[in-house]
Amino acid sequence: MMKPENLRIGLGHDTHRLVDGGPLLIGGVEIPFDKQLDGHSDADVLLHAVTDAVLGAASLGDIGELFPNTDEANRGRNSVEMLQIAMTRFRDVNYKLLNLDCIIFAEKPKFSEFKTQIEKTMAAALDVESALVNVKAKTGEGIGEVGTSACIMAQVVALAYREGQ
Repeated sequence: MMKPENLRIGLGHDTHRLVDGGPLLIGGVEIPFDKQLDGHSDADVLLHAVTDAVLGAASLGDIGELFPNTDEANRGRNSVEMLQIAMTRFRDVNYKLLNLDCIIFAEKPKFSEFKTQIEKTMAAALDVESALVNVKAKTGEGIGEVGTSACIMAQVVALAYREGQ
């Protein structure tokens, strides 16, 4: 029987500025676009938010502690690899991912045709069923840094269960 006291929620958030170039990498999927995200690693804003949510659910710190941007080993690092390392730590302390709910905040490009592929790619990286991963996309309605296409943000909530307690 699942005990409510073993349920945990993790919240992840990340923001990266858009710069000229492309393609755009979101959720481990290359999206055709004339801009890309700027960051120390591969700047996959969605996978960074997922990594933070998973780490947070298990009280394992955050992505910046695990993969500091002051470490040259993390320059250009693949975010799928970072997420998989975080998931290993998550599982090592007996947590199981129950679901992941994600929001991509971007004025452009439109993500509707890529959401299923992003969900499947993230589920594979997490080693969970695709049905446990949900991705939504919202625009900034022309307001603020998201609305003016200066950046893309992602927010993620992870629900986890600690087994064997």
